[in-house]
Amino acid sequence: MMTLESKKPDATRLTQYSKGSGCGCKVAPAVLAEILSGSRAGHTIDPLLLVGNDTSDDAAVYDLGNGTALISTTDFFTPIVDDAYDYGRIAAANAISDVYAMGGRPVMAIAVMGLPVEKLPAEVAREIIRGAKDTCARAGITLAGGHTIDAPEPFFGLAVNGVVAIPDLRRNSTGQTGDALYLTKPIGTGMMATALKRGLRTAEQIRPAIEQMATLNAFGAVAAQQDYVHAMTDVTGFGLLGHLIEMCEGSGLSARLDYGQVPLLESVAELTAAYVYADNTMRNWKSYEARVTGVDGERLLTLCDPQTSGGLLIAVAPEAEEVFRLMAEEAGQPVWRVGELVQSGEKVVVVGP
Repeated sequence: MMTLESKKPDATRLTQYSKGSGCGCKVAPAVLAEILSGSRAGHTIDPLLLVGNDTSDDAAVYDLGNGTALISTTDFFTPIVDDAYDYGRIAAANAISDVYAMGGRPVMAIAVMGLPVEKLPAEVAREIIRGAKDTCARAGITLAGGHTIDAPEPFFGLAVNGVVAIPDLRRNSTGQTGDALYLTKPIGTGMMATALKRGLRTAEQIRPAIEQMATLNAFGAVAAQQDYVHAMTDVTGFGLLGHLIEMCEGSGLSARLDYGQVPLLESVAELTAAYVYADNTMRNWKSYEARVTGVDGERLLTLCDPQTSGGLLIAVAPEAEEVFRLMAEEAGQPVWRVGELVQSGEKVVVVGP
């Protein structure tokens, strides 16, 4: 019988070596809020720190004093797919996305890896790194180093630095009343990963989701140069609903979400009908349910689905929507209008037809 040590990387089902998968392994939003509560107490705030952990932005931002700022972020997670090369590609794209979501250009990355070395062969780690290097190359940066530890479950990601002209810096907390909300990728990757992990779908059956997760959100650096783009964030482990709530609360606004316009990956409806969803879906919902209305059934499972390397959520001035859509088309970037920001109301998000 073939032993694990003699298996090729494509025969090693990485998702079977971890409890969670992808950004679905993040702690629940309510737990994170408890962890971070009071974290600023007793600490001196550096005046050059433009963005820190006092808000729910995607990365830290530091003023370099020359009209530009340094963007610094890290993101890592347990396997979202079984193939090591694809896992590396996706994890790298997911980490680099935080820089794009702030309007920046990535400049360098280093790897963060944990591996159960007695269970998985070194060739798996090499394939993960190869995938990450290929994604970094597409982003125009070098994977310059990293750190690896022996861990009970595999995890991988990057620490990424980027730069941004300060006028182009975009946050998730600067939306304005009337802004239209656009999304750049369909949702449902958490369900797809769960179906793969449970053996309900093969890698080839979820190949469109894999390729979507490996796609860079480079459009963020282009969108941020437009004055009519007021706010931006990427949609990851807290789901579309969670990251929209962060944008609303940071901006002091509410939102109307048109569920019928929210793009879903193919076969998501089939999976929701079979109640196939990621573990963190319900933990997300418990954190949000008091702040939203119009969510039940399929809407709950899709809007709270933890996304891995999800799309950008962009707030656009209403008078510039046509210009924005044309700019996105010229950049080859699909966009979907999914709602709008409104004055603060009783509920943070109202989900309609």
